[in-house]
Amino acid sequence: MSSALRALAALVLATASLSIAMPAISMAQEKVVVFAAASLKNAVDEIVEEWEARTGKTAAVSYAGSSTLAKQIEQGAPADIFISADLDWMGYLSAKGLTVKESERVLLGNRLVLVAPVGSTAEAKIAPGFDLAGVLGDGRLAMANVDAVPAGKYGKASLETLGVWGSVSGRVAQADNVRAALALVAAGEAPLGIVYETDAAAEADVRILDRFPEDSHPPIRYPVARVAGMENPAAADLMEFLSSPAAHASFEEQGFTWLGPVESN
Repeated sequence: MSSALRALAALVLATASLSIAMPAISMAQEKVVVFAAASLKNAVDEIVEEWEARTGKTAAVSYAGSSTLAKQIEQGAPADIFISADLDWMGYLSAKGLTVKESERVLLGNRLVLVAPVGSTAEAKIAPGFDLAGVLGDGRLAMANVDAVPAGKYGKASLETLGVWGSVSGRVAQADNVRAALALVAAGEAPLGIVYETDAAAEADVRILDRFPEDSHPPIRYPVARVAGMENPAAADLMEFLSSPAAHASFEEQGFTWLGPVESN
């Protein structure tokens, strides 16, 4: 084969390869990428599955502590939608111009609870000055990171308000996110943990000892927003579905307080 024919054949093969590759790239771009707080896993998995069934579109959800997800977005991670477990981390991204500001909205609320393994005989009544250290015994208190992860920050704030943080601050087993803290208690590796009420409800191997007073910590709020600079048209559709009556019902079934749009009759 002459050099001219070889060059022509190579061009044809390259063009064919490009035409095959392009649809795959396009399909990858159509998948909506959601970064969501770990405590949302059960509810958001259910909601995304229903959205996919209704629309034929697809989404991939990454769960972690809100602080971890926000930092990843700041570093350029290709997320289309961010759902935080507090207003602070959403505000952090918003202040840096990394969210579509007009898309920001508060969707949900939650409660904070003290949990123990399901077979534990521990009992506690949460009140100012209660003997948390005594109930804890020789074990450690499982919490999400108290300096960065919302559930950990809420928990520390509540214990400080109640005047008992000092008695347990040196005995905290800090986890990367609230579901990891829950897992420590469920496995019996920690005798007590502080998690969201929705987490406790989703885990058969723990039981709730008591709820923390809502006025002992900042209000637990879950805001959602689209990430700036992402042009996936399906992201706006999923954002709207997250505020739909179907999503409303799913979130409430999982124990969240609905703070999003109210359905009109």
